[in-house]
Amino acid sequence: MNSLWLAVIGMIVFAIGYRFYSKWVAEKIYRLDPNYVTPAHQYSDGVDFVPTKKMILWGHHFTSVAGAAPIVGPAIAVYWGWLPAFLWVTLGTVFAAGVHDFGTLVLSVRNKGQSVGTITNKLIGKRAKIMFLFIILILVLMVNAVFAWVIANLFVSFPASVLSIFLQIPLAIWIGYAVYKKKKGMLLPSLVALAVMYGAAVLASRVPALQIDLVKYFGGADNTVMFGLSGVSMAFFVWIIVLMVYVYIASTLPVWKLLQPRDYINSHQLVVGLFILYAGLVFLQPDVTAPAMNAAATDVSWFPLLFITIACGAISGFHGLVSSGTSSKQLEKETDARFVGYAGAVGEGILALIAIISVVTVFATKADFSAAYSSFAAASSGGLGNFINGAAQLATGIWIPADIARTIVSIIVVSFAATTLDTSVRLMRYIIAEIGSEYNVQALTNPHVATTVAVVSSAALVLLPKGPNGFGSGGYLLWPLFGTSNQLLAGVSLLLVSIWLKRQGRNYLVTFIPMVFVFFMTLWAMIQQVVFQWSGYGSSELNMLLFGIGGLILIFVFWIILEAITAFSRNNPPPLTKEM
Repeated sequence: MNSLWLAVIGMIVFAIGYRFYSKWVAEKIYRLDPNYVTPAHQYSDGVDFVPTKKMILWGHHFTSVAGAAPIVGPAIAVYWGWLPAFLWVTLGTVFAAGVHDFGTLVLSVRNKGQSVGTITNKLIGKRAKIMFLFIILILVLMVNAVFAWVIANLFVSFPASVLSIFLQIPLAIWIGYAVYKKKKGMLLPSLVALAVMYGAAVLASRVPALQIDLVKYFGGADNTVMFGLSGVSMAFFVWIIVLMVYVYIASTLPVWKLLQPRDYINSHQLVVGLFILYAGLVFLQPDVTAPAMNAAATDVSWFPLLFITIACGAISGFHGLVSSGTSSKQLEKETDARFVGYAGAVGEGILALIAIISVVTVFATKADFSAAYSSFAAASSGGLGNFINGAAQLATGIWIPADIARTIVSIIVVSFAATTLDTSVRLMRYIIAEIGSEYNVQALTNPHVATTVAVVSSAALVLLPKGPNGFGSGGYLLWPLFGTSNQLLAGVSLLLVSIWLKRQGRNYLVTFIPMVFVFFMTLWAMIQQVVFQWSGYGSSELNMLLFGIGGLILIFVFWIILEAITAFSRNNPPPLTKEM
């Protein structure tokens, strides 16, 4: 089968979804008001609340939600064959992710830019809010730890990519200064920055002296450096420390100084990267060698686990945190919410689609695919590498040498992962401050104290426990909870939007139906994991950490749902404020 057909069909679905469905939702359901004074104007402080043009904000929002997850999830999920992954990415983006990201953004804008956790207090109750914040805190902690691990490993594996990533930071600060202090346009300098980064990538790919290869500096992979750490482990440790210092600074700076301009550059990286991959696809038109349904995938069932494996790329609870955490504080006009929220989800769907195509076409034969995807564990460990190789293969379709293509793809992956990491630490700072405010611990409301708590706890989770993927993979001890926690978060966020719409007297089915689907699949998957994989019940092996935290999350979610049902069916709910 020619893989071009997958791209064509997917693009048609995305285009129809944005052009017609999101327009109808914006006008008839969310009823966006161009005259509404958004929180970015109401509470403008030059740090977090900053009115921002929609193209720039879209760049921040999209690159924050994209990260590496819409690549890794689909690259793993093709284990069950390309068809289930393709259907979930396309239809899930249009009918679930779009209304979720869009809806949480509008809901937050109508509530002073507050997070979905805080809004839970207004719509459901205080107990639900505390439990919801706990789930969010666990989720962002996992994201911080695992994304730091991913970036550090990519730096170790692809040292030619490091120079470009380093160059991006001063370039972004320069652009931020030029735009907000000198009132210059952002497009041209952003394209210049991108050209500099990719020029550096080409040079570093061919000139070893430009590769920041810490393993080489430490005497090679097998050399013991200190504290019993090999050259690879020492390089990884140094990169983790560098990353943690960076995210502390990045997440406390005003958004216009680094976050917005860097994300704007990254949004162009996405456009350029997607153009390279889709253009390569058009010229190369490789055959799909993976099966539509993989009959050999019997160790783990795709139903319901597919829907938590592709956590981003279709719907993701983390998107709601970004929508209601940073994006809602920067929205210049309420009518921009459709482009920022819904089109951001579509952009991620397009990325997930090319991730699927890259992986299902990289193998020469079906037998090669079956060998690489011999088990779910094999798919999980090799998914990202398969994408990078597959994407590099597509790039050769427009005559880009494979080694340079691999460097550029790794730069794109690192850039997105770093954006998500930065935004996630900033979100964790907000949540810690909210908890401090809730329990009257004033120290936690200080941005630097809250950020320190976020960074130190994330670094500790990365480095201290012994993880399953070697030194520094402590975050992976909790990672099996990510998919279900993330999707439960999405379900609760859809629940909040549905309650808000119902109390406004509007049609809430656009969020209620995907909410039921997401809850059904995710609760089913989580009960399977907690009871039959981690509890020690039957033939399963007891895992106290996952069983304890997973069980607690499960109880909290059921509790939130029960309280929400009460709130949902209440005939005389407390009146909403005028803004809501």
